[in-house]
Amino acid sequence: MEAANFLYYKNWVVVGDVSNEEKYAFKILSSLKGAMYNAEGVNPRDASGKVYKSLSEIPFKVDVLDLCINPKTGIDIVKKAFEIGIDKILIQPGAESEEILNFCSNNGISAVKGCALVELTKKHKA
Repeated sequence: MEAANFLYYKNWVVVGDVSNEEKYAFKILSSLKGAMYNAEGVNPRDASGKVYKSLSEIPFKVDVLDLCINPKTGIDIVKKAFEIGIDKILIQPGAESEEILNFCSNNGISAVKGCALVELTKKHKA
């Protein structure tokens, strides 16, 4: 599967620093919402109470997980995603690791390295 194919799915969760306007996770989440996707943010370290702290708190079935977080934390997120049935993960540049890719490959998760912002831009130009 290619990153562009993930855009056919409407229910997304972005994991990363989704509250910080300077970070890509925030920009990705905002862009998905602006493109009318059903998208929420998760940041395990957020103390503001404005975003979800875990995937299990998301109130809808997630089609695609956008991983925009340090791979050392990301592997735990990916394992949780597997536990709750998320089987499509878009891995942003810098969020990938061999451990994450191997876990996805061994557990039937479609994991693609790519950038949601690039794919959304291409979609809107088409």
